Amino acid sequence: MAQQERKQGTANRKPRTAVKPPNPKPPNPRTRNPRSPRRTTTVKRFNGQTVQRLRWRLLHELIDDNFLQFASYTICNRAIPTVEDGLKPVQRRIMHALWEADDGRFNKVAGIVGDTMHYHPHGDASIYEAVVNLVNMRYLVEGQGNYGNLFTGDPAAAPRYIECRLTELARKEVFNPKITSYIPSYDGRSKEPVLLPAKLPLLLLMGAKGIAVGLSTEIFPHNFNELIEAQIAIIQKKPFTLYPDFQTGGLVDASEYADGTGKIKIRSTIEKRDKNKLAITSLPWGQTTESLIGSIEDAIKKKKVMVREITDLTAEKVEIELVLSTGATQEKAIQSLYAFTNCETTLSSRPVVLYRNRPCEMTLSEILRANTDILLDILKRELEVRADELDKAFHMKTLEQIFIEERIYKRIEEQETYEAVQQAVLDGFKPFRPRLRRDVTLDDVEQLLQIKIRRISRFDIEKNRQEIEGILNEEAEVADNLAHLRAYATRYLKGLIKTYGKKYPRLSQIADAPFGAIELRSLTASELSIKIDRENGYIGTDLRGGEELFKCSSLDKLIVVWNDGQYRLINPPDKFFTDKHMVYCAIHDREKVFTAVYTEPKYGFTYYKRFAFGGCILNKEYAFAPEKSKVIYFGEGTPETLYVKYKPAKSQRVNQQAFNPSDVQVKGVSAHGKQMTCKPIKSISAEKPRGWEDEADKSLLL
Repeated sequence: MAQQERKQGTANRKPRTAVKPPNPKPPNPRTRNPRSPRRTTTVKRFNGQTVQRLRWRLLHELIDDNFLQFASYTICNRAIPTVEDGLKPVQRRIMHALWEADDGRFNKVAGIVGDTMHYHPHGDASIYEAVVNLVNMRYLVEGQGNYGNLFTGDPAAAPRYIECRLTELARKEVFNPKITSYIPSYDGRSKEPVLLPAKLPLLLLMGAKGIAVGLSTEIFPHNFNELIEAQIAIIQKKPFTLYPDFQTGGLVDASEYADGTGKIKIRSTIEKRDKNKLAITSLPWGQTTESLIGSIEDAIKKKKVMVREITDLTAEKVEIELVLSTGATQEKAIQSLYAFTNCETTLSSRPVVLYRNRPCEMTLSEILRANTDILLDILKRELEVRADELDKAFHMKTLEQIFIEERIYKRIEEQETYEAVQQAVLDGFKPFRPRLRRDVTLDDVEQLLQIKIRRISRFDIEKNRQEIEGILNEEAEVADNLAHLRAYATRYLKGLIKTYGKKYPRLSQIADAPFGAIELRSLTASELSIKIDRENGYIGTDLRGGEELFKCSSLDKLIVVWNDGQYRLINPPDKFFTDKHMVYCAIHDREKVFTAVYTEPKYGFTYYKRFAFGGCILNKEYAFAPEKSKVIYFGEGTPETLYVKYKPAKSQRVNQQAFNPSDVQVKGVSAHGKQMTCKPIKSISAEKPRGWEDEADKSLLL
């Protein structure tokens, strides 16, 4: 019934007719506005899938745009320093806050952090950390209190307990509001400098380190005197060379520095004391006494450094005393410290900077030349500002002299209005116009009218003339400096060295020659003892009891060979199961020649071969004989003779035979070898066995 009803319903149902959607009329290109985007004219024809693609495309473009803005902000406003003043934004804002609060006395760091937050749109933690770093750099900010210890890694005290202020170097050589450009702060309530007019190469002086989106920078600090001397060499067009200088000292190998784009090796200074003592008196850059001692302790546990006692005596200077183990020599201990601990580190330099508000990678020479050009420009602008100030001072001094000496101020007594007073003063200066450099303005008149009667009555004509003469002399000096700007800059730089040079001596020592390569294997040749437990079939360094096979280094690789022709390359193990079928274990030498004799399983033929293992992949199983073969002889080198004794047989006249393995060429490890015999072998030896009959095998000697 149900099937019949379904058939009747199907029969009574009207057949469906396919309805085709009307074809959309294509837009007329003649009537479309050519300036409007094509998307607006075709959006009506989009189906659902096309609209979805458009949405994804718009979202993709939105994310790309926002990501680029975030990356640009991170690079330009947070992590990467500028070449012009050598500072990151947070450092520049801290310096500006210190300059505004500067009165020669120390200020609480907590207060400076709060002042900086008016310009820096981030948290106080980053500002506090930047203040501590600036103080520890010692050039721009002077601290009072506990600012931590670069040597031990101890942190600084809380910001409410420590104080800071600008150094004399920063006050005189970094700030000049007269030539500084300002922009509104992030909230528009204050103004902050775009760049500080620093006349020092601060970027190379203090160094920098930062990570941004897709970029990172690493610039080492350099010596103050050497940087200034290099700038003098640039002005005088002479060659120069720069090397890093670190506050933690150390011995620096800068042979691969490559003008700041390469790498350096830096070592601790290790002194010999007594017969069994050493003292570490400097640290590699980036290391602390804690991290260095930790690396030494790890090396001691691995038996790579023969030291039995470590004492940290560091206070104002680094001093770590090491007592050597019995039997250790000082020279070998020093080499081991450089090889296996952080007493020697390698640091890479990559100077990525902002120059003219664009990120770029520059060499040290390029950065210093840019700083020198900036210095010349700053000195020129300062001289121009000073020349303008002197010109205004000369004008006002001359106006005051004429105004008082010629009694022009008497003209104002009869005037009734202020405008008439101003005009009377202007008319009074007309006869004396040739003595002036420019016309008298109303602003000049306003300043003259503000002169007090007491000053007029006590006016010293001779003193005024001397002041005018001094202004003229200084103007001549400024004009000469502008005309000979490079010579003036050279004198300025030499004055910096004379004034501040003694405060900043070189702390790191540059090595006369590159550090020689340390032969690690010779230092650790007897570091590990490989033992064998024949009863249970184990080899390793942590076996209790057992027989010692040999000593090796943790850098060595071991080759293990079994009696079925299998072999494997392994690291020196703590405990490795070999079963009882191991026939050979030693330090791997890819060029060493071995001699092997094996019997293949299919026909029972015996072959002998000479080969070298060559290169192997660690922990991968290999074979130098066919599968299920039996190795009856395996040894290093090439024996003079192999003495073979056969199993007795009925029709066999000779039961022994001697072979000369040197007749077989040395081939690859997978070579089949040369057939020795098809007879069953009873024994084989490289030494002549007892009962060997020399006359019996002369005819068969190969």
